[in-house]
Amino acid sequence: MSREVIYDIIGVGIGPFNLGLAALTHPIKDLTCLFIDRKKEFNWHAGLMFDDATLQVPFLADLVTMANPSSPFSFLNYLKEVDRLYKFYIREDFFMLRKEYNKYCQWVLSQLENCWFGHEVVTISYDETSKLYSVLIQNSITDEANWYTTKNIVLGVGNTPKLPSYVKPEYAQYVCHASDYLLNKKEFSARKSVTVIGSGQSAAEVFNDLLQNRNEEAELNWFSRPDRFFPMEYSKLTLELTSPEYVDHYHALPASKRESILKGQNSLYKGINYDLINSIYDTLYQQSVDEENLPVTLSPCSELLSMEETPDKRIRLHFYHTQQERGFTNVTDAVILATGYSYSIPKCLDAIRSLINVTESGKYLTARNYSIDKGNNTIFIQNGELYTHGFVTPDLGMGAYRNASIINTILGYEYYKVEKRIAFQNFTATPLVNEIAELFVNKN
Repeated sequence: MSREVIYDIIGVGIGPFNLGLAALTHPIKDLTCLFIDRKKEFNWHAGLMFDDATLQVPFLADLVTMANPSSPFSFLNYLKEVDRLYKFYIREDFFMLRKEYNKYCQWVLSQLENCWFGHEVVTISYDETSKLYSVLIQNSITDEANWYTTKNIVLGVGNTPKLPSYVKPEYAQYVCHASDYLLNKKEFSARKSVTVIGSGQSAAEVFNDLLQNRNEEAELNWFSRPDRFFPMEYSKLTLELTSPEYVDHYHALPASKRESILKGQNSLYKGINYDLINSIYDTLYQQSVDEENLPVTLSPCSELLSMEETPDKRIRLHFYHTQQERGFTNVTDAVILATGYSYSIPKCLDAIRSLINVTESGKYLTARNYSIDKGNNTIFIQNGELYTHGFVTPDLGMGAYRNASIINTILGYEYYKVEKRIAFQNFTATPLVNEIAELFVNKN
């Protein structure tokens, strides 16, 4: 069964970025949009929804404010509508609670009828004559499937939890990804020995929660591959790297140069909240007053290579110490792997894969305006352009900027004002530096 309406945008996936796009397109009469997600409901990082966890960006990085501060879908308007604005004001903290951000997103969704959960995009085809995409959408409850037509596709399917290849399905009783920690917390935290693997914010949050709630006899381990448990860098001049002009600069560099730069920027987007690191230390110090030999181990320089089940139904972990250059093992009863997330090209794109710019390794070659198709500017990506746009890609604070750019590209005019220069720094060579360089070259 076909639909006569031709949408301007069909969004695949409804995470924060495509939800922001839905909110920002809502008042635009020139755009007809539909957003699809196979999940039954919106729940952002439910497995890491700690009571005290906050976002790592200020509340202005909500779904809409950085593109349209007057939007009725702003976080401040949400607080006003639910009678929490004065509470937030008195709290005097720029960083909203993660669970409150989740409620805020759900509040926005309650006002958007064009966001469909419990539906899955099965396949997408393209008609070269009409320049339109046909999207097959299936209702996961009724199994009914219908075709819908659109001019543009915006992919917001997000990343999926990444587990090492040596984690076998039969290890599920011992091992889980950090994204599922709270779903397994009761069972895992009751065991005699629990081990956390990872170096980022999720690993630190899980370890902190286990530390705060551990039994005195329980053994708790935290292994991390870097040479230290490093904080996320959050100085103001560093934050200027989350700017349109830095993205311009980074995007224009050769691929090999971008890759080498990104490898050196882990502390800009993979580190741990500074306050959380201090809180963990303070807890360890407090617990050591009454328990001098804490059964708690923190081990940097420890790369996990493999794991295996032991005869007594435990898990043996095989590590490599990156500085001593030797192997060692650890036996534990439960493992939480904060091993990050990976992005893969969704199967629904198989029929139009030839239209999309990708590298041999499957990374999107994303244009500066966030389009990934070959010259048509009709397929756009959300949070899949790390390879071309840099570490700022998953930052919630740049979501509204990216959505404003996508909207303006699709409309063909500037509906939302997009900042082009906000930093005090120059990320490219200035004319004076170029002149000096030319003199130097000519002289030699």
